[in-house]
Formats: sequence, C-alpha cells, structure tokens
Amino acid sequence: MTDFIFMVKDSSYMFVTGPDVVKTVTNEVVTQEELGGAVTHTTKSGVADVAFENDIDALMATREFFDFLPLSNRHDIPERPTDDAWDRIEDSLDTLVPPSATTPYDMHELIRKVADEGDFFELQPAHAANIIIGFIRIEGRTVGVVANQPMVLAGCLDINSSKKAARFVRFCDAFDIPILTFVDVPGFLPGTDQEHNGIIKHGAKLLFAYAEATVPKITVITRKAYGGAYDVMASKHLRGDLNYAWPTAEIAVMGAKGAVEIIFRDEKGDPAKIAERTREYEQRFANPFVAASKGFIDEVIMPHSTRRRVALGLRKLRDKQLENPWKKHDNIPL
Repeated sequence: MTDFIFMVKDSSYMFVTGPDVVKTVTNEVVTQEELGGAVTHTTKSGVADVAFENDIDALMATREFFDFLPLSNRHDIPERPTDDAWDRIEDSLDTLVPPSATTPYDMHELIRKVADEGDFFELQPAHAANIIIGFIRIEGRTVGVVANQPMVLAGCLDINSSKKAARFVRFCDAFDIPILTFVDVPGFLPGTDQEHNGIIKHGAKLLFAYAEATVPKITVITRKAYGGAYDVMASKHLRGDLNYAWPTAEIAVMGAKGAVEIIFRDEKGDPAKIAERTREYEQRFANPFVAASKGFIDEVIMPHSTRRRVALGLRKLRDKQLENPWKKHDNIPL
C-alpha cells in the first residue's frame, strides 16, 4: 500500500505465505530469498523499487530520495538552489541517436544531460527495464521522468512496463509533480504471451494514467513513435501540454517497410517496386514535420537545446490549472 519500497539484499523479505507453507501446500522447495527476497521483488514481481547492498546504503538513498518529494499533496514541490544553468547547451545530444534506425542507444544519457547536475534517482531499474522512471530536478524543482529504453526489447511497451510507468505517472499526478516523457517506442511487444495475459487492458493503464493526469506534461520524441504506443506515451491526444520532437523523430502508424507491405500488398512480388515505395514512404513520413503540420507536435527542436526548451516549458506551465470532471473516483482498468 505504500508509494515506494526499498529493500536490502539478503536481509529483507516479503511474502504472503512463507517457504514452509509453500512446501506443505504445493510441494515446492524454495528459499526465503528466492520466494520473496530483495532481488526477486525488484526484478521479477516489481513489488519493491530498489534493492540495496546494506542498511547504510538503503538509509542514505532514502534520505536522498526524500529531497525530491513534497511533504504532502498540499505542499509545493521542494526547490533547492543550483548552479547548473537552465539554458545549458549539450552539443553531444545531437549525435545521441545513431544513423541506423535499428541501433540502440542509452536513454539514461539523455536524462542525465537534461537534469540539474546530471542527478537522476531511478526507480525500479531492474524491473521492466524497457521503460525508465525516476526523478530529476530542473531549475532546482522536482520533475518525474518516464522514458523508453531502446537498449531493452528495443524500447517496446509490454505488460510490466505499462504497469510500472502507469503507477509512477499516477504518483506524480497525486503530488503535483510535473511529468517529462522521452519517447522512442516502436510499438507494443507482439506475441501470444502478451495478448493472453491482457496487454490490451494493462496497456490501457498507462493510457488512462496520462489522460487523467492534470499536472504539467512535456513530451520529447527522439526517434520512433509508432502506432498505439505513440498515443500512449503522453501524446497531444492525451492532453500533453508541450510536445516536442527531434529532427530524427518518426511519427507514424508503423515503420516504412511494414506499412508499404500492407498498403501495396499487390506489388509484394516485385522487390524493386517495394524498395522504391519504401524509400518514398520514408521520405514522406520518416520525419516529424507531417505530425507538426497537423498540430500533434508543437515544435521540432534541436537535441542540444532540449534542457533549455524543457526548462522554459516548465516555467510556462508552473501555474497550470486543470480539473477533471467531478466523479466519486475513477475506474482505472485494474
């Protein structure tokens, strides 16, 4: 029931029924650590957020973590002085996205280069690592970050990552913490396992969380933003306040090759024609300008100016007032 749980390796345990009961009822032989230890809960179940090596690390991290949080939902988010210039230019971000669309890169680099002093407190780093969540500061004020991680499952959304991000977005909304979203998502993870376990309903949790959130929402699309996954990641259609894209962004229903094979399925037997159609599709749609012309992107920005644009956006949105229609409570797709 608590918002966040920190555990210590080899000394913290949580389970509904202990190893002895499990052995009696199901005949499974399992250790405390395997059943409900810190590593289990921070990798497999996602019940806990971070596993630390010892008590001292856990207590020091807790103190650091508290600095990001307001005292309650009626207090302002904390602000602390910083010497990091709000308009700092990061030229290295211009080459962060590789020339090949299939080459991964580490989204942590972008997050740390946008944050004050490169300080990023990541939550659940070992669980559903294809999405990154955590807190940074910009101009000394706390900001919640949600970002796809191209290095894990190519940044696809799946059941676990949707639930992980949805809960974090709802926490930020509950405590008036602005949300910054970095998008590089090729779609939802395909497969019978995902479909049979309810990716439609679990993916809808993230959609619901973003749509319901009334805090400032800024989105930056770095590379791929395809189909329903684009929509779910704090798009304009989910009341995103400021939606930016880098020149490397591709906003489309799907990748060029897949789209061409569906649209021009009659020409599938002619590889030369398909290749030509793919090139044509890429020239027309593998850029953010079509989406910008339709108003789904507010501006195409240079990667090196990302921190400056986000900081300005947060200033503009500081006094944002938005109320959802009254209801007894929402009915999130649990």
